[in-house]
Amino acid sequence: MKLHFNLNHVRLRNKMLIVYVFSVFLPIVLTNVIFYNVTTNNVKNQRMKDISRAVDQINNEFRSEVEDAVTISSVFYTDYNLNEILETDYKEPAAYVEAYDTYFRRILNSYTPVYTSIQNIKIFVENPTMLHSGGIGFLSDEMKQTDWYKLLQKKNSAYPIFIRTQQEDFLKSDGNAVRNTFSIIREMNYFESKNNWKKYLKIDLKTSTIEQIFQNQNLQGNIYLVNDKGQIEFTTDPAVDWRMESVNYDAMEFPTDAIAFQANYSYVSYLENWRIIGTISEEEVLKSVRQSREFVIVLAFLNIFIPTAIILWITRSLNMRLIQILRHMKKVKNQHFDTIKAGEYRDEIGQLTSEFNRMTIQVKSLIDDVYIADIQTKTLELERRKAQLNALQSQINPHFLFNALETIRMRSLIKDEAETAKIIHNMAKIFRTSLTWGKDRVMVSEEVEFIICFLEIQKYRFEDRMVYEIEIDPSAKGCMVPKMMFLPFVENASIHGIEPLKHGGLIQVKVARADEELIFSITDNGIGMDEGKVQKLYRYLDSEEELGERIGVQNVIYRLKLIYGDRFQILIQSSPGQGTFIQVKVPVE
Repeated sequence: MKLHFNLNHVRLRNKMLIVYVFSVFLPIVLTNVIFYNVTTNNVKNQRMKDISRAVDQINNEFRSEVEDAVTISSVFYTDYNLNEILETDYKEPAAYVEAYDTYFRRILNSYTPVYTSIQNIKIFVENPTMLHSGGIGFLSDEMKQTDWYKLLQKKNSAYPIFIRTQQEDFLKSDGNAVRNTFSIIREMNYFESKNNWKKYLKIDLKTSTIEQIFQNQNLQGNIYLVNDKGQIEFTTDPAVDWRMESVNYDAMEFPTDAIAFQANYSYVSYLENWRIIGTISEEEVLKSVRQSREFVIVLAFLNIFIPTAIILWITRSLNMRLIQILRHMKKVKNQHFDTIKAGEYRDEIGQLTSEFNRMTIQVKSLIDDVYIADIQTKTLELERRKAQLNALQSQINPHFLFNALETIRMRSLIKDEAETAKIIHNMAKIFRTSLTWGKDRVMVSEEVEFIICFLEIQKYRFEDRMVYEIEIDPSAKGCMVPKMMFLPFVENASIHGIEPLKHGGLIQVKVARADEELIFSITDNGIGMDEGKVQKLYRYLDSEEELGERIGVQNVIYRLKLIYGDRFQILIQSSPGQGTFIQVKVPVE
């Protein structure tokens, strides 16, 4: 099927909306989305490169500090004079002290001021003639149980090893050593030993220097130094106590959004298979991206807001004025010849407005000249006939009926017909009440009085076939309710409930007050109603029809809805042959 689309059928406002969406909104949104994606990728890639460079920088600085210690160890390792001092069998301590002061003290103290990362230099020897102090330690059985000694024996190589060790005299509370520093250790076997004494050089690094290296400001995450066995030797992660325990890196649990950056040590024997790993959350990586996103959003908002404001300003100038002309044209159709109160504008819409005003004035002038006189004549004739009808109707005055009933009541009293006089009096009160609507609210006591008048008339008709009981809460008597609010329910109970019964029946009326509610209830033992009639009464609650001159329960429900809205309740319980119970609750006034 071929579709025909005519742009002339589209309203002007919708045309401007189409122009705005396809010429302004969508191009700007697409441009900013593309720009944001490109910017986000560039920023993210740059941030990843920065973090990777930061890890490499930590890797290089740490390696440099270790290589400084290795360089020092090589000097000690190849020093012939030092080897002679360590191999000499001293007959007395004074000879060792002289050799120590002459050469060993000088070379021992010449490196620590220059290399600030060096914490301590110590040589462990088996030579029993040397004093074990001032950088010389005894290679005791206890020292042979250390990890570094076992590792050196296992490797049996002239190359140094890099291992985490403990500082001297640094113990945990339980007496075990705390491995809180790193050391370069190598066996000094460059020269052949004369006495087969083993010698080991141990150079400790400053932990503060290592911590300073790993506290890189460009990496807002955690750094892990992992050895060749996959164990964490050092970390900035406060959750890992690297000094007290050995934790396997692969056993660590990281957040799902964590990103790892790794730098490996290659071709370095003492750091073979060691790694430096930096972990950082994706949110930290994307922080810069978030900042660029805010900039793009602000830029997009400005790009959309300014053109939108201009288009709305121009569209309003066109659309509102055209709608105003259309509205006045519809008024002309309904014979309201109002001109458009607006200034004289030079654009096409302004010219159209001026022509419309001129046309409206001419049409109104023609209508006034041709039709108004005839319309006035017909209107006067209708008013004259209406006045005659009102004059005829006013000849029957309600006061005439009241006076007639009062005359009949008086004559009944004169003839000692007190019961008849009472009934006529009740009829007059009900008649006067139903015709006088200037006072729409009455007290509960007055409403009950109307009910008693009606029931007395019905009792006069049915004699002993109808009995009624009325119970009223004293606290409810002074409350105000709509006039004749409950009388139609009493009338239904009497006429439709009790009257069809041959043996008559009982009507009970109760008025009570519960807090801020008035409760009217009526019970009869009449013929009752089936479910269909009960549901019909309930449907009056949902009906929006204005009942006008209708009377009875429908009119009562309509008046209650007008006065109380949804603040009143009606309960109806009835079944054929079982009587009827009706309860109405309204707010206290």
